[in-house]
Amino acid sequence: MSKSLLITEKHSQSAKILSIREQYRDQYWLKRDPIYQDRLLWRAQSFRHMVHLLPEQTILEIGCGQCLFTKELLKVSREENPITAVTFTDIARPDNLSQSVEFINAYSIPGELQGKRFDFIVAMDILDQRNCPWLLQNVYELLKPGGQVIFYESNPWNVVLKFRRFISQFFGNNDPRRLLSRPELYELISEIGFIRVFAIYNDFVYAPLTRQLIWLLRNLSILLENLSGIKTLAGNILIHAQKPPRIVERPQISLCEHEQLKKAVSVVIPCHNEEMNIGPLITGLKVLFGDYLHEIIPVDDNSRDNTREVIKKLANEDQIIKPVFRTPPNGVGRALQDGYKVATGRYILTMDCDFQHVLPEIRDLFDAAAQGYDVVVGSRFSRHSVLLNYPFQKIFVNRGFHFLVRILFLRNIRDLTNNLKIMRREAVEKMEFTQPGFAINAETGLIPLSMGYSIKEVPISWINRTPDMGVSSFRLIKVGGGYWQVILNLWLKNILGFKK
Repeated sequence: MSKSLLITEKHSQSAKILSIREQYRDQYWLKRDPIYQDRLLWRAQSFRHMVHLLPEQTILEIGCGQCLFTKELLKVSREENPITAVTFTDIARPDNLSQSVEFINAYSIPGELQGKRFDFIVAMDILDQRNCPWLLQNVYELLKPGGQVIFYESNPWNVVLKFRRFISQFFGNNDPRRLLSRPELYELISEIGFIRVFAIYNDFVYAPLTRQLIWLLRNLSILLENLSGIKTLAGNILIHAQKPPRIVERPQISLCEHEQLKKAVSVVIPCHNEEMNIGPLITGLKVLFGDYLHEIIPVDDNSRDNTREVIKKLANEDQIIKPVFRTPPNGVGRALQDGYKVATGRYILTMDCDFQHVLPEIRDLFDAAAQGYDVVVGSRFSRHSVLLNYPFQKIFVNRGFHFLVRILFLRNIRDLTNNLKIMRREAVEKMEFTQPGFAINAETGLIPLSMGYSIKEVPISWINRTPDMGVSSFRLIKVGGGYWQVILNLWLKNILGFKK
C-alpha cells in the first residue's frame, strides 16, 4: 500500500472518531443536559470574550454536529462573522440554520478546507487520545498567523463523570471517548508549536441538576473554578492556544451604530505609571469608537515613569485628547473626580488603562446606554463573562461584598464595583464622592443604585495582566476598608435616614 493511501486511511479513521465524538456529545446535550442551550450560550459568549471578536473575522467550528453550538455562536457574533461549520457525521444541513453559515459534511481534514485559513477555530468535546496529534496539527495549519483556537473538553477527573462511567459498564453503555487530562492536553498543544497556551478547569454546573442546584452552582462556579484543588473537579477543561506571532494587527473597524451616542461620550481614564498602556488604549478607542467620542480625558495621577510625556505627545497630535495632570496626594478616587469635573460629554465612560484588550466588548455597554439606562456596568461576574487567573481572595471578597449589598439594598446585582462604567453626566454631577482611593468604584456603582437610577450590567471579560501590561497597583487589604465604609454609609443614609 502506498504512503498516500496509508495517510488517507489514517485520516479516514480519525474522522470516524470525530463522528463518534460528535454524535455522543449531541445526544448527551439533547437527552441528559436540561440546560444545554444556556450552557452553549455561556460558551459562545466566553469564546467571543476570550478572542475579543470583531466583525468580519472568520470562525471555523470543527465537529459542529447538529449545529447546536453554531446557533448560539451566531447570536453572540450578531451574524457579523463568516462562520464555517464542519461535521463528520452524515447529516443534512439543519433547516433553521442561517444561510450565512457555510455548512460542510467532511470525511477528513483539511478536505474541502484545503487552502483556507481562519482567524479563530472553536470545537466542543472532540479531542481524543486516538487522533489528537493529527487533529491539532491540522488545526494549526488551518489558522491564519496569529489565529487562536478554543476547545471545550470533558474533564476526565470529574467525579460525577467517573461514577457515571463506572455504572455504565454494568449496563453495556460504555463511554466511547478516550478523554485527555489537562496536563496531556497542554503538552500536546505546546508540542505542535502553539504559543499563549493555557488550559483551565471550567464549569461546575453539571448533571444531575435540579432548578435549585442550577442556581446554586451558577453562583458557586466562579469561586470553585479559581479554588486550588477543588477546581480539578470541574466538568470541563477550557483550552486556549495561539498560532505565532503573538502580536497581530486587528481589523480597523468602527463599532459605532447608535446615532444618539455620536460625539456624546467623554472618556475618563485614571493613569498611574501606565506608559505602556495609555497609548494603545487611546488608539484603540479612536479606531473602534471614534464617532462616539466627544473627548478623551487621561488623568495622570503623579506617575513616576514616562506616562505624563506619553500623554502630552498624544494630546499634541489630537485635540480630542484633553489631559489632566494632578498634583499630590495621589488616589484613584481623586483622579476620577478631577476627570469628572472637566468632562463635558452627555455620557461619561470610565475605564482602567489596561482595558485595551476588551475594547470590542465595550460595544455592549454602548448598546445598553443607547437603550436608555442611566448607568451601565461591565460585569466580571456574569456567567457569560470570562474570568481567568483572577486572585481567589479578590473573588471571595467581591462575592461577599455583593452578597451583602443584595441583602441590604434588596437588589439583584453582581458586580457594581468594576471601574468600567458608562454614566449619564447629569447622574455623575448629582453624586457626592468621599473615597480618595479604589473604593470610589463602589460609590459610582452604589450611589446611583440608592438614588434610583436605572442600572444595567453587561458581561465583560477579565484576563490577568500580561507582562506587557505592567503591574496592578490594587492592594486588597489596603483598600478593602473603603469598600465596607461606602456600603455602611449609604445604607445608614438611604435606608435608615442617618446623615453624617
